[in-house]
Amino acid sequence: MPSMNFFLYLGVMAGVTYLVRMLPLVLVKKKIKNRFLLSFLYYVPYAVLSVMTVPAIFYATSSPWSALAGFAVALILAFFEKSLLTVAIFSSAAVFVTEIILPLI
Repeated sequence: MPSMNFFLYLGVMAGVTYLVRMLPLVLVKKKIKNRFLLSFLYYVPYAVLSVMTVPAIFYATSSPWSALAGFAVALILAFFEKSLLTVAIFSSAAVFVTEIILPLI
């Protein structure tokens, strides 16, 4: 049986999530015309996704070298504008091969 603290924490998290999504809709009534603010808001999703993804890449494998190999392959394929599926398959394969080769070295 969960303790009361669990439900308190859950309620606080739900409230904060709701407020973060609701307040901009309520407080900002007119169209934003400031070029700096528009530019800032345009890049926020990319920055947040990068901050969440990149550290996870380096802790998802048993070795930082295999993570680096997969990351390098993903960067190269993304630079050449390959599809997301291609990038995922080849970077996973690079990690797999590196994990097999590392114990042999």
